[in-house]
Amino acid sequence: MSTVFNFTFVPWFRSVAPYIHKFRQQTFVVGITGEAIAAGKLQAIVQDLAMIQAMGVKIVLVHGFRPQVNEQLRLKNHEPQYAAGMRITDSIALDCAQEAAGQLRYEIEAAFSQGLPNTPMAGARVRVMSGNFLTARPVGIVDGVDFQHTGLVRKVDVEGIRRALESDAMALISPFGFSPTGEAFNLSMEEVATRVASELQAHKLIFLTEVPGVATDPLLPISDDNPIDTEISLATARRMLAQLPPAEKPTDTSFYLRHCVRACEHGVERSHILPFAVDGALLLEIYVHDGIGTMVIDEKLEELREATIDDVGSIIQLIEPFENDGTLVKRDRTEIEQDIANYTVIEHDGVIFGCAALHLYPHGADGEMTAEMAAVTVSPKSQGTGDGEKLLKRIEQRARAQGAKTLFVLTTRTMHWFIKRGFEPVSPDWLPQERKAKYNWSRKSQVLVKNLK
Repeated sequence: MSTVFNFTFVPWFRSVAPYIHKFRQQTFVVGITGEAIAAGKLQAIVQDLAMIQAMGVKIVLVHGFRPQVNEQLRLKNHEPQYAAGMRITDSIALDCAQEAAGQLRYEIEAAFSQGLPNTPMAGARVRVMSGNFLTARPVGIVDGVDFQHTGLVRKVDVEGIRRALESDAMALISPFGFSPTGEAFNLSMEEVATRVASELQAHKLIFLTEVPGVATDPLLPISDDNPIDTEISLATARRMLAQLPPAEKPTDTSFYLRHCVRACEHGVERSHILPFAVDGALLLEIYVHDGIGTMVIDEKLEELREATIDDVGSIIQLIEPFENDGTLVKRDRTEIEQDIANYTVIEHDGVIFGCAALHLYPHGADGEMTAEMAAVTVSPKSQGTGDGEKLLKRIEQRARAQGAKTLFVLTTRTMHWFIKRGFEPVSPDWLPQERKAKYNWSRKSQVLVKNLK
């Protein structure tokens, strides 16, 4: 039994360790919807946040309170009012928002104070600091609608938040702000989290929400044929928003996506949309290679894209040293030109630093498709920067979009890199017939397969 445990725990821990090291001393802003708290997820989320903080991450937690305010309004026989996706906060709704904010802040602080035995928080002492970190201003009258006590963030007390984080405390922010004259305003969690992340220049903005992420085709429902797109470039996210109608409610695709785009446009490296319904969603997204939700990434001068005929010369120059030392099988220029549409490249400042090709094959009696990731190359100048993982993710996305259920690679020297990323070794006899006919038995390449279902 202990041997089996060792074989599962040790590889898992080794795969997680690089992420623990990478994220130490980084700042994450986490926005939790009121719906997550109403669904009874607070205790599990708090335990996960405590573990993440214990691994050296500085956390700013922003909570929402939509359902809690609505419940308070219901008890007062007062209907919630919305326009253009924002709450209209009259005096009664303002009272309800103040009550809800106070109650939730108390519940969250109490949850972080429970270092209960036999839980991941056993013996933990998580200090939570909250305060008037936000100055607000009124939304005012928009298109004839008076939003009354609904506000927008005017200013973030960046130094105050940083002092809290530098004292090893977790900063807790409610979506509530005051004007310089002392007037109170109801804010949205999403706007607060986005502004705070932007002002802090946080490394990540994470929304723990009702939605599982953004589908590959955002105009269609999420399904097996239209799965979650786990990584979207800022440019692609902008194009998606241009296609989508304005969000009226939080479950609309563009609701969280527009906040992720805004954060990335203002200096946040990565923004995430995660489902709170999945236990451990934060841990899975942060410390597991494939993640669980959708990540929007500001690639700046880096571009991950499909290759064009103009890239052939650069691809040949990139792969030639690896062909010469036997790492890659030699390919002539004509072959690369014919297959250029199958290639994905990663480019920095106009120079191609990595490439990979995708080839589809029928596999099995039921007509299922499998895909090969071939010619995988990363320049020595950018190895260790994550370019290989970005190429793998894009190839996986392309393979899924074309109906492949599995992805395989043939390698003589990078077997362990692929195994760490979910591939499993198989016999060459596993290969689809068309690919097996071209298999070079004298090279003795290892065949590795990853399930894409």
